[in-house]
Amino acid sequence: MKDSLHLSEQVCFPVYVLAKEIINQYRPLLEELELTYPQYLVMLVLWEHEEQTVNQLGEKLKLDSGTLTPLLKRMEVKEFVTRNRSKIDERLVHIALTQKGKALKEKATCIPTQLMESMNLSSDDLLNLKNIITKILKK
Repeated sequence: MKDSLHLSEQVCFPVYVLAKEIINQYRPLLEELELTYPQYLVMLVLWEHEEQTVNQLGEKLKLDSGTLTPLLKRMEVKEFVTRNRSKIDERLVHIALTQKGKALKEKATCIPTQLMESMNLSSDDLLNLKNIITKILKK
């Protein structure tokens, strides 16, 4: 009989290790852009939407404002984004891309392909993995 408490029987452990490995694969690619992985995620949202509030970013990225605020401040120092309080409701902080942030998108276009190649997986493999993960997360 298999012991369900053996590490080798756990689903969570290889998922955890895979998440760490994927982020490690991103690291050298993102260093060229002067981005960390969480900053890259912010940029992905902003390249798609151009402006978001901190709350909207937090919802999309599953990050709280305590994590996002220092990250966004560092991105502002690098001149990738601007942070502006709403004049209507000063509790809201709007995050927008700068020209430098918009220009970074061109440099980042090769990252998904480079990541796929570094992981030695086909686009079908990655799509299947993404679909399974998405199914689990939707519960």
